[in-house]
Amino acid sequence: MYSRIAGTGRYLPEKVLTNFDLERMVDTSDEWIRTRTGIERRHIAAEDQTTSDLALEASRRALEAAGIEASDIDLIVVGTTTPDQLFPNVACLLQDKLGIGGMPAIAVEAACSGFLYALSTADKFVRLGEARRALVVGAETLSRITDWKSRDTCVLFGDGAGAVVLEASETPGILATRLGADGHFKDILYVPTGVSRRKPPPGETADQTIQMRGNEVFKVAVKKLGGIAEDILERTGTPKSELDWLIPHQANIRIIQATAKRLEIPMDRVVLTVQDHGNTSAASVPMALDVAIRDGRVQRGQMVLLEGFGGGLTWGAALLRY
Repeated sequence: MYSRIAGTGRYLPEKVLTNFDLERMVDTSDEWIRTRTGIERRHIAAEDQTTSDLALEASRRALEAAGIEASDIDLIVVGTTTPDQLFPNVACLLQDKLGIGGMPAIAVEAACSGFLYALSTADKFVRLGEARRALVVGAETLSRITDWKSRDTCVLFGDGAGAVVLEASETPGILATRLGADGHFKDILYVPTGVSRRKPPPGETADQTIQMRGNEVFKVAVKKLGGIAEDILERTGTPKSELDWLIPHQANIRIIQATAKRLEIPMDRVVLTVQDHGNTSAASVPMALDVAIRDGRVQRGQMVLLEGFGGGLTWGAALLRY
């Protein structure tokens, strides 16, 4: 038994913050941002919008694309690093908003790798016969933890949600998933404070926004993303030449280009959406997948590699035949 993608959906909040808007907020320029990140705009959740609200809209569109009702779902897994509240978890809140209940509702926190972690989890449930149809979501409101006075980070992040419906199938869909993490890199991409750590570590401020050492993140990201992609291809006996599409985490155009170069994949076979919404963490991979399916680039039967990388540090990849 395999799991295959039956439908996808995405949602971006209405408010758009362009590079030109940021020029009036911090010492930056549209050219500087585009050249270094590839980002042109990002979407910002309204004050009364939560992560589960964004997840709900993306989920509804994925369910519609799959041709099923919410009541047909028997597992929900949501990847996010910006939940509405500490508990109930955001998957339970989404479950309630969908008007369903009884099935497991799991939240996974792996930063930008959250969707890949969630997808791998749901895939195991389906393969083992524990679920027939799973709703897998990546959703974020990163604007809530972004320092809008810091040029180094505020140009990067935005809000959004992406969702897929997985269903059991005798035809191969998801061929393999691979996950990894290394807590030794915990200090290069992080938020200093939390619930059990109300005071920051010695030498740190009480800032509750994203902290990042960009150059270090870039070096590790390219190494880990290229490595896990090569690993999953080797484990499944899949030559690089058989890949139709690479759909990476939409963090930064330079990371994406460097990863594609290492994998010997031309950029015209890489799905890029970072220009339209910036780094949306766990939401970026499912949103990019939805874009490529709906505009006709990703076709049934094609081989697709998904990959993500985020704070933790965490990373993940999924090889699938759509």
